[in-house]
Amino acid sequence: MTIPAFDKNDLNQFDEPADLLKALSHPIRLCIVRGLMRKKKCNVSYMQECLDIPQSTISQHLQKLRSAGVVTTERKGLEVNYILADQRVEAIVKALFGEEECEA
Repeated sequence: MTIPAFDKNDLNQFDEPADLLKALSHPIRLCIVRGLMRKKKCNVSYMQECLDIPQSTISQHLQKLRSAGVVTTERKGLEVNYILADQRVEAIVKALFGEEECEA
């Protein structure tokens, strides 16, 4: 028996991967993820300084990434650092930009 190439009864398996790709589908969010791949962890102030865009904009993008499970936070006193939470994201970004562009 052969497995059909397309199966309308099996569409649910695509929901979570599609949500992950949606979370990555903005230039600023891709930049944030690649930056976290290079730096490993980072706070919003550092991102704002590097990207030269309003802190509120960065925070909104980080919230979308966090909601999708792409990033998580690590608190040290008052400082909140963001780190990647889903290793699949690294593979996706490396496929898009190349391995050497994603390393520090």
